[in-house]
Amino acid sequence: MNRNLYVLALGVFGITTTEFGVIGVLPELASAFRVSIEKAGWLLSAFALIVAVFGPFMLLILSSFKRKNLLIFSLSVFVAANILSAFITNFYLLLIVRMIPAFFHPVYWSIALSVAGQTSDPAEKSRAVSIIFSGLTLATVLGVPLATFMSDLLSWQSSFLLTASINGVALAGVWFYLPSIQNTGASSGKFPSKIFRDKHLWNGLFLAFFIIAAMYSTYGYMADFLKNVTQINGKQISILFFLFGTAGIAGNRIAGKYMSRFPFQTTFVFLILLSGIHLLIGHYGSYFIPMILIVTFWGLIHSGGFLISNINVTSSSSETSEFINSIFTSCGNFAVTAGTLLGGSWIAHYGIENIIWSSIIGFILALIMLIIKRNDTKAQL
Repeated sequence: MNRNLYVLALGVFGITTTEFGVIGVLPELASAFRVSIEKAGWLLSAFALIVAVFGPFMLLILSSFKRKNLLIFSLSVFVAANILSAFITNFYLLLIVRMIPAFFHPVYWSIALSVAGQTSDPAEKSRAVSIIFSGLTLATVLGVPLATFMSDLLSWQSSFLLTASINGVALAGVWFYLPSIQNTGASSGKFPSKIFRDKHLWNGLFLAFFIIAAMYSTYGYMADFLKNVTQINGKQISILFFLFGTAGIAGNRIAGKYMSRFPFQTTFVFLILLSGIHLLIGHYGSYFIPMILIVTFWGLIHSGGFLISNINVTSSSSETSEFINSIFTSCGNFAVTAGTLLGGSWIAHYGIENIIWSSIIGFILALIMLIIKRNDTKAQL
């Protein structure tokens, strides 16, 4: 079973590198297409918005297809889109091509998370889910830094070709090593609207939304911050991205370990620590040496955000189907969109050096939502 989960995590690595790999390349893309950094940010936020809006519906539409075939087809679309992206000379055409694989992103995520949740013991659910999320962590460890490095070393086009190769490797892994997967969720094609009457699910979704939006409001413009505030070059930025992601490996494991036993305490400590890290970024952002240490701890804490958010959502509902995970995927990508747009707007009004305050506001709202969620849970008991 662990082998199957790691194969699925390999696919998560590929599709997540496609979504977030542009983060380290945004300054080069803005320059190449002669658009502002805020407009270049659409390459991230538009992708996330497509996932958010169409996620649950794509899963319902494709519910009758075999799960392994869906995984293979989804990764094939990611390979093709990345290859096309490398040869596009118009920003808006690039934006459209980037949006195509976004329709299949939630399909892959939902199936992978459902396999992890439904094929493990309840006590081991957090650990199984953390294996899937290790693909996300690996994308930050290798995918984003390598895309940044390739863009600086050769060209922004080479970063897309690299991402296509990563998805190609993931496609081969899923094709050859993953066994056939049974349908793990409802396949009737009917929209289960009754789920949305659950107040506890909404509490979990709002908490996840504020957490992820706050995370990506600053992280989405990390490369631009390091370039213009810390004033370091592309190679140094790729090294810091690598440190960020490497520390995230440990952070993801720690979050998975403690969320199964202490969900409230783990979420609370996560929010406090990540808020503190952002305050340090705001204070020491212009100093290269302190930023090395700060970025490392930032990655350690940041990496647990999606896992913590996922457990808070799935534990808020008695449903454990693919549909619940597709709702979480939509919520998370709505949050990425909102966070990226907020960050871009904040930069336009207050400057890149003040970007961290857009995240701090989100973390405060998440803390308030966490307390509300805990009080409602106690009242239910």
